[in-house]
Amino acid sequence: MPKKRLIVLDHPLIQHKLTMLRDRTTNSRDFRDLLDEISTLMAYEVTRHLPTQARTVTTPLMRARGKMIPGKMLGVVVILRAGLGMVDGILKLVPGAKVGHIGLYRDPQTMRPIEYFCKFPPDVPKRFMILVDPMLATGYSASAALDILKRAGARKVSLMCLLSCPEGLRVVQRRHPDVPIFTCAVDKKLNSHGYILPGLGDAGDRLFGTR
Repeated sequence: MPKKRLIVLDHPLIQHKLTMLRDRTTNSRDFRDLLDEISTLMAYEVTRHLPTQARTVTTPLMRARGKMIPGKMLGVVVILRAGLGMVDGILKLVPGAKVGHIGLYRDPQTMRPIEYFCKFPPDVPKRFMILVDPMLATGYSASAALDILKRAGARKVSLMCLLSCPEGLRVVQRRHPDVPIFTCAVDKKLNSHGYILPGLGDAGDRLFGTR
């Protein structure tokens, strides 16, 4: 696991694609493609600290000693619905990862999350779990999802979010100080409706073309 608890991924390719995502003229098809591409790039960094085991293979010329990721290592947990846009990007790198889902909706009055769906792989305690959601806004949904994951036995968890803000970071870091947070940018603040500014709007609506 990384020593730092907040990791801002400033790779030029990530930042280039993030700027395109922010653009209000980017249509849903391009938004999906860009989110998928950024998720693959993010997953490369999130999985950097996975343990490996030595393995010897035979090349066309001779035997060589290498490294491989052992056994049942990775699980991805999606916060519905916008998190669905990040799953395939991760699975391109780790196709054997198992995928779980947490359904939460935000009460418009209290801004607090209410759970309506939850389904995980049966071996959560054995896996390194990546919780994915494009936006870390109020932080309440991410914190609630982490609570649910830990109750299911998760021992090693990282949070992977496209955008974050100081308010959301404070909530998650206070309630889950052990969880590393990977993000592409820390934006200025939340508005009165709980949206990140400058942000990119509602990620789920832009992803699926809804309102």
